[in-house]
Amino acid sequence: MATTDKLRVAFQHFDEANTQDPNTEVFEGTTYPKEVLYGIRMTERLNEFDPTASEALRLTARCQHICRWEIPRESYEMNREGYLRWRQDLKKFHANKAAAILEEIGYDQDTIDKVRFLLEKKQLKKNEETQSLEDVICLVFLEFYFEPFAHKHAEDKTIDILQKTWRKMSEKGQSAALKLPLSKYSLDLITKALHA
Repeated sequence: MATTDKLRVAFQHFDEANTQDPNTEVFEGTTYPKEVLYGIRMTERLNEFDPTASEALRLTARCQHICRWEIPRESYEMNREGYLRWRQDLKKFHANKAAAILEEIGYDQDTIDKVRFLLEKKQLKKNEETQSLEDVICLVFLEFYFEPFAHKHAEDKTIDILQKTWRKMSEKGQSAALKLPLSKYSLDLITKALHA
């Protein structure tokens, strides 16, 4: 898959913005700012899942969580309404941050608008690229973030989250999920969720 010079520069800018993340994660012995590592994982998973992805989709995957720590979940009410408002505000925030960086690099307005459209998750289940992005988000969650989440929450909540995640995915995404290198613990929970 060819990577354009401009795409490489955009990735560098996105990663530089995310290096400011005060939260860190250790992966294979290296400490990363949390959102830098997330962006890398999104790119790697997209490359496997959709090798012919457009440049706009590849840009979106890399900046999906850009500067997320600037709007902490705790700054909203800790209930469903607060969570949904936080998610909506984050989409706009990520879209504005990404658009500013892409404009600075010299991307055309069509590409910037497409990235904004994808970051705002418009037409999920109807737009192929929005669906591909959602599938990749779910795959990255299941592979890297699900098990730590499951260990912190009651099984019924975990199963509910799995069922919601599964419903967001396409058949292609669901098939890819079952091929992930998951632990027996995670696979058992997924099996329970799918047959509940």
